[in-house]
Amino acid sequence: MLGQAVGAHTDATHGMTLSAVSLPYYRYIMPYGLSKFVRFAENVWDVDAAGKTDEQVAEEGLAAMENWMNELGLVMNITELGADEGMLEGLADSTLILDGGYKVPEHDDIVTIFRNSL
Repeated sequence: MLGQAVGAHTDATHGMTLSAVSLPYYRYIMPYGLSKFVRFAENVWDVDAAGKTDEQVAEEGLAAMENWMNELGLVMNITELGADEGMLEGLADSTLILDGGYKVPEHDDIVTIFRNSL
């Protein structure tokens, strides 16, 4: 729903908004679903877990994803879509919070995710 809020405020396409908020969102929820992020890193990005903590493996997987997204030329932040610091509260207020997932974010968490998406 983060991407939906960004799209409502910037008229960006759904795919663009998803790529712009994905990594900050994943980094926010990673501690709450760490085993799944480890599995993602190992199975999708062939991250070698030997001698690394689960956090290191998961973060290496997200770094690999970020590199791949950059190679594809995807939108990597909401600034590219026209958002700025002054819009963060409005974006958070516009975000429909759904139950479920690894952690349900609160308003301040959503502001932080958007700030990390700038």
